[in-house]
Amino acid sequence: MKKKVIVYDRIEEPVLSALQEEFDVRIFKERDAHDNPEFLSFLQEAEGVIGLGFPGQSDILDKAPNLKIISNVSVGYNNLDTEELTKRNIMGTNTPDVLTDTVADIAMGLMLSTARRMPELDQYVKQGKWKEAVTTELFGADVHHKKLGIIGMGRIGKAIAQRAHLGFNMDILYHSRTPKPDAEERFNATYMNPESLLRNSDYICLITPLTDETRGMIGKKEFQLMKRSAIFINVSRGSTVVEADLIEALKNKEIAAAGLDVYVQEPVNPDNELLKMKNVVTLPHIGSATAETENKMAALAAENLRAGLNGEKPENLVNPEVWKKE
Repeated sequence: MKKKVIVYDRIEEPVLSALQEEFDVRIFKERDAHDNPEFLSFLQEAEGVIGLGFPGQSDILDKAPNLKIISNVSVGYNNLDTEELTKRNIMGTNTPDVLTDTVADIAMGLMLSTARRMPELDQYVKQGKWKEAVTTELFGADVHHKKLGIIGMGRIGKAIAQRAHLGFNMDILYHSRTPKPDAEERFNATYMNPESLLRNSDYICLITPLTDETRGMIGKKEFQLMKRSAIFINVSRGSTVVEADLIEALKNKEIAAAGLDVYVQEPVNPDNELLKMKNVVTLPHIGSATAETENKMAALAAENLRAGLNGEKPENLVNPEVWKKE
């Protein structure tokens, strides 16, 4: 008998077809599927879940007595209560590495498009407003040879530093839980405490996972420390920033602009004030959204799922303690 597997939200082809041949698969695309009686019935027997944003918390886990693994198709796993998973001998996995370059690209894209006001000026041209050479009120800011402060010097942070330092001759300042000697050697990066980084950076790029420690880590105090000319880029998670404080900082011109791929609420509320600001570039959480990268993520998530269901240790366990317990 085939093992029962839930595909939650989505997974890319041809990975989905391969899983359907191997397992008894049910697909639930609605993010509120846990209110769906069919979902709850299948969850009772499911041994594996693969997909995006499965709510791996105790109330749902109580309804999944046979669950062995939740395979996230993302590098982030803040949807999972890893401590609760470990208590129940359930493995959680993610898909790091394969999206590193793609997310770093989008961070640089946000930096460039925000600094040079590309979306705003694209509309300026398309709306027929370009009648003569642009004047100072439409000028942007240089990116090259400026100071970039990176908060979170993990794989993606280093990939951003590589692009910024080697491609744009930017000076790299960074903060992370521990110093990164390899980044300092390769990119001449300077380790700083958060306050010094915020005061000295022309661009601040936030790329940290969402944890209890990082939730709301950038708020009113942090925005007030930034230069008035600073541009803030967030490609981490929306809840790492106090969004109301970001809005106030932009309104009060405490910072110059922001480039965002993530929000506290996703999809973002159409009434969110950030969407009405010309000096804010807003993307719909597309950090890894290229066909090549999404396919690689799906394939890696499937490998993690298969390993866990076959009694093997998945390569990308986010709660390795569960393996020791077994």
